[in-house]
Amino acid sequence: MRKVILIFNPASDRGRSAQKASDSQAIIEKEGGAEWAATEHPGHATSLAEQAARDGFDVVVAMGGDGTVHEIVNGLMQVEADKRPALAVVPIGSGNDFAYSCGIDMELQQSILRVFKGTPAPVDLGRITDGSGRSQYWDNSAGFLFDAAINIQSRKITRIYGFMMYLTATVKSIIENYDPTHLTITVDGETFERDLLMLTVGNGAREGGGFLVTPSAKNDDGILDYLMVAPISRLMMFQLLPVVMQGKHGRYPFVTLKQFKQIELEADRAVPIHLDGELWAPYEADVRKVRIEIIPAAIQVIR
Repeated sequence: MRKVILIFNPASDRGRSAQKASDSQAIIEKEGGAEWAATEHPGHATSLAEQAARDGFDVVVAMGGDGTVHEIVNGLMQVEADKRPALAVVPIGSGNDFAYSCGIDMELQQSILRVFKGTPAPVDLGRITDGSGRSQYWDNSAGFLFDAAINIQSRKITRIYGFMMYLTATVKSIIENYDPTHLTITVDGETFERDLLMLTVGNGAREGGGFLVTPSAKNDDGILDYLMVAPISRLMMFQLLPVVMQGKHGRYPFVTLKQFKQIELEADRAVPIHLDGELWAPYEADVRKVRIEIIPAAIQVIR
């Protein structure tokens, strides 16, 4: 019998997840039960997950969206690998991109059954460090420039949910946040300079609830993928949107899709950054230099 703790984010999916959590209780009790812990503020899931690991739980369940998973991953990584519980995900958020990349069923009952009957398997993580030494782990995607501008826009949208929220934020960002940035980029020791509109690093294939930004990325292959988009017109970016949803944008000459183990970025201006949909560096943080690296097989995920 697995010793399970379920960390539930009542604010997930803009507060619409409470009913799903209530619906799941009978299923969980039938499978053997779990301890429940509700998050009360941003970052709370990180400390709850770390404490759960130190208390000897076998499985820590993220019941929420990508933000909840992100916080729990950072909590689990605070303890030694041999004491680190497995991570399970019950995806009830707005994007659920990490769950998608892990092949986790989006249907509530099936995802809960996986918690108790699934098999743990190793999953890679990314780690980002800025010029001041601030560091954080991320599990699915790290978005820069236009990608992060979309994330900032999405936080201003309150009446639309899920994929349509991200799509609306993307359209607004094309209109309002569209200046290229000059970057010096070092990929696995090779340095070059580039003007870019968008840069996304993917451990998984999808972000934003439906955009296959790094379509070949796999979170258990020991390598990260990146997407770079050179300056193009707003009209061309609008035309690119449906192609990105299908993951077929690699055919365009202004798109670069490659893989790496470590990348360093230095920009001529402040670079906004999101990690798994969580805003890590707003413009006012004035982050201009970062390093990203792969941490292979960092955690066990019940898939």
